[in-house]
Amino acid sequence: MNALLKSQPTVFVIFGGTGDLNARKLAPALYNLYLEGWMPDHFAFIGTGRTKLSDDDFRARVLNDLNSFSRSGPVKDEQWQGFAPNIYYQPADVQDAKTYKDFGKKIKALESEWKTSANVIYYLAVAPNFFPIIAENLAKAGLTEDAGCTRIVIEKPFGHDLASAKELNLLLGRIFQEKQIYRIDHYLGKETVQNIMAFRFANAIMEPLWNRNSIEHVQISVTESLGVGERTGYYDGSGALRDMIQNHLLQLLCIVAMEPPVSFSAEEVRNRKVDVLRAMRRFTPESVREQAVRGQYAAGWLEGQQVPGYREEPGANPVSNTETFAAVKFFVDNWRWQGVPFYLRTGKRLHRSASVITIQFKDVPHLIFSPETAETMRQNRLVISIQPEMSIRLQVQAKRPGVDMMLNTVDMVFDYKGTYVSEAPEAYETLLLDVMLGDQTLFMRGDQVEEAWDLVMPILTSWQTRLSQNFPNYSADSWGPEDAEALVAKDGFHWFTLPLNAKK
Repeated sequence: MNALLKSQPTVFVIFGGTGDLNARKLAPALYNLYLEGWMPDHFAFIGTGRTKLSDDDFRARVLNDLNSFSRSGPVKDEQWQGFAPNIYYQPADVQDAKTYKDFGKKIKALESEWKTSANVIYYLAVAPNFFPIIAENLAKAGLTEDAGCTRIVIEKPFGHDLASAKELNLLLGRIFQEKQIYRIDHYLGKETVQNIMAFRFANAIMEPLWNRNSIEHVQISVTESLGVGERTGYYDGSGALRDMIQNHLLQLLCIVAMEPPVSFSAEEVRNRKVDVLRAMRRFTPESVREQAVRGQYAAGWLEGQQVPGYREEPGANPVSNTETFAAVKFFVDNWRWQGVPFYLRTGKRLHRSASVITIQFKDVPHLIFSPETAETMRQNRLVISIQPEMSIRLQVQAKRPGVDMMLNTVDMVFDYKGTYVSEAPEAYETLLLDVMLGDQTLFMRGDQVEEAWDLVMPILTSWQTRLSQNFPNYSADSWGPEDAEALVAKDGFHWFTLPLNAKK
């Protein structure tokens, strides 16, 4: 238990309190932190939205959300009786500056009741066009003046392109100090993602191998079997490159490629991530054509059900040129990684939902075994599975049982479920706790966001000016367009997928 956390009263103000993100992630995260003793003795969870609700109405909605989405299962009455009195609701129109005064009154009333000042966290679980409006209205209402106790959490997307990201950074920078701004990327809160740093920097055997001398290439795949569903309105103006690669996948690349930080402090870790983005080779129109592939899914069959193509999804543009699949080859031009390709891919309506990082090592310099003996020999791989299973497996060669010398690939596996009894926390639990603690290690800094946008802007510009003529170009339940396989095949590689029976 963290003594500092227990001594810090905290008020969460959730803009978008009646929305899906709060229902599925934020409220369950706060509840589970409460169950496990991580919430301070005095805390309040204030939901806000345009819907007129009483505190009891909102509490009933939260209870239903917890029963539906909390990892801890149905809510027990005794636990709910302890949690529910901390939940409040404040109707508000985020565009009306006058309504923000009510937040200030509520916060002051709570502090008076608690007889102490509180940390105040404003969580913007709303559409991106409301980010600047809310930030400016908070400032007008005098709710951002205490830099030591006030924090703002902003969901992605942080900007639509480089120019809008810079504009939002400038606006927030006029109201808040950088130490108050938490740009949240839920991928960074996942247990296996955090464990990459532990695996790299707490084990002496890894550092001598973690460079261009031993590693042949790196793959980062985040694939989804689902389509866009009800997100068509947002997704049609975004696409796979903006929605996934610019943030989630580049964050994973930074963790894999970063230099060892001097310490595990937030600024040290974030400095090293920015170093990676600055070292990454920029794209020209010609290299975009050679190193970036896009696709859009067609109708097909998935798990025995017929599913529509992207253009047939409810609300979609019937001639949409938005990519639902993207694969890009990146290079990090520094001493550690020069010449090592990093292949990133993501897509919807693919064969399986999985998030996997594969680090393939170079072949042995000289093979002493006969071709017959080594018929099934494969290069060593380090496979970091983020979801659906959480594991790290090192694939090595070993002798198959028998009187003759035959080699087989075997896995040396660290599996969360097989190693630990306790259940891993949800990503939002980790991240919300860090916001309360004032720890920004797992959050993006402003310059990091801008560097990521700067890197992908040539691809976005090229795709916008050179519309694809062959959409849709992959079917549901496939692994994406053929050009994606060609992207790695021309370098002598193939995309790696973790077998379905990997745990066995």
